[in-house]
Amino acid sequence: MTPEDAAVRIDRYCAAWSTRPTRTRRAVLAALLTPDVRYTDPTVDLTGIEALAEHIETVAARRPGASVHRTSALDLHHDIARFAWHIRDGAITRLDGSIDVVDFTPDGRIARILGFFHAPAPRLP
Repeated sequence: MTPEDAAVRIDRYCAAWSTRPTRTRRAVLAALLTPDVRYTDPTVDLTGIEALAEHIETVAARRPGASVHRTSALDLHHDIARFAWHIRDGAITRLDGSIDVVDFTPDGRIARILGFFHAPAPRLP
């Protein structure tokens, strides 16, 4: 997978969080993810496109109009990518410095998503 191809897929995945209607979001996710995709963040650990679509719908219902944006270049090796992101909710930025790590399959679909909210705390001496 080239860095450019990975970036396109990651940006489409981020955009899926604010894609409407729900049926369209599910179609976008189905094109990007494996059917048994595993998604884990500090609030959930789930498997499958339908479970992820339902989670996204729950999050979107709490923040209508909010959108997820990639805020960094990708680090990519061995079909694994890491990137920073945040949520824009009008003039408010939420979860700034958050990081996702994704595993791609050989055909370019996302098989695993690990999400971390906010930047890591500095190491104490």
